[in-house]
Amino acid sequence: MTDLHIHHTRLTPQMRSVLERMARAGHPPLHTLSPQHARVAYEAGAGVLEVPKATLARVEDLHIPARDGHGLPARLYAPSTHAGLPLLLYLHGGGFTIGSIATHDILCRELARLAGCMVVSLDYRLAPEHRFPTASNDAWDALAWLAGNAQTLGADPARLAVGGDSAGGTLAAVNAILARDAGLPLALQLLIYPGCAAHQDTPSHATFARGLVLEEPAISWFFGNYVQSRAEREDWRFAPLLAPDVEGVAPAWIGLAECDPLVDEGVDYADKLRLAGVPVDLDIYRGVTHEFIKMGRAIPEARQAHADAAWALRQAFGME
Repeated sequence: MTDLHIHHTRLTPQMRSVLERMARAGHPPLHTLSPQHARVAYEAGAGVLEVPKATLARVEDLHIPARDGHGLPARLYAPSTHAGLPLLLYLHGGGFTIGSIATHDILCRELARLAGCMVVSLDYRLAPEHRFPTASNDAWDALAWLAGNAQTLGADPARLAVGGDSAGGTLAAVNAILARDAGLPLALQLLIYPGCAAHQDTPSHATFARGLVLEEPAISWFFGNYVQSRAEREDWRFAPLLAPDVEGVAPAWIGLAECDPLVDEGVDYADKLRLAGVPVDLDIYRGVTHEFIKMGRAIPEARQAHADAAWALRQAFGME
């Protein structure tokens, strides 16, 4: 029995087909490569299952200054040239080790198109060259800069949101806490299967450790590149579930994959926010795996999640 067959009855037929094709392709697992080669491999496959690339009125590359003077590459997407569009800072996934503006280009275009908002996608610095908390600091520096320069970019500084998938979802959740602490109001935190826990010890980590898109050895590899000690793992900027207080953070839309090691901690974080009085809209997409959001050509649930995330943004920005 292969690992895939362990989960056969849980997965949608389309998801099973994707996983079977991935297995037949026989590419080496990313965690068996060097970080540099893993980035190249991830980028090479990033667009294969995506929806068609949307054409937008504005797509511009820019640089955002980090606190140490480094210029962080970013890409601005806007569905129109009108001034005053709401703005979403988007933080890509990839375990803090892989991923880029390029790997999430189509997703960001789709969010801009469907939500009618400006999206700025950030190339925060990656591990192991840049370890914890560099990614978190870069994400916050970008959000603070965008808040101060929104009008120059043609965006509405009063309608800002932050979002991301996987490790980018972690960074977005952390940004929402930092924004509250800085008195920067956000309309929404858009969290797509975010990492939230310090240690991979929830039941879903055991249930979905093998046979799916994100496997336990890859998680250990990603996090081993980024955090170097137990103290760093238990810092809330890596594990937002350990944040001492989330009262008053931005409302959340949380989209999770049912068959994902991270699903339990995503539910736990939704519960933590709700207990603190934060409005939460939680969607769990059944029968799909981590990374499904970037498989819209093959997975109907991805297209549904795009629409749901865009609706949440439109609601939060007062556009509905």
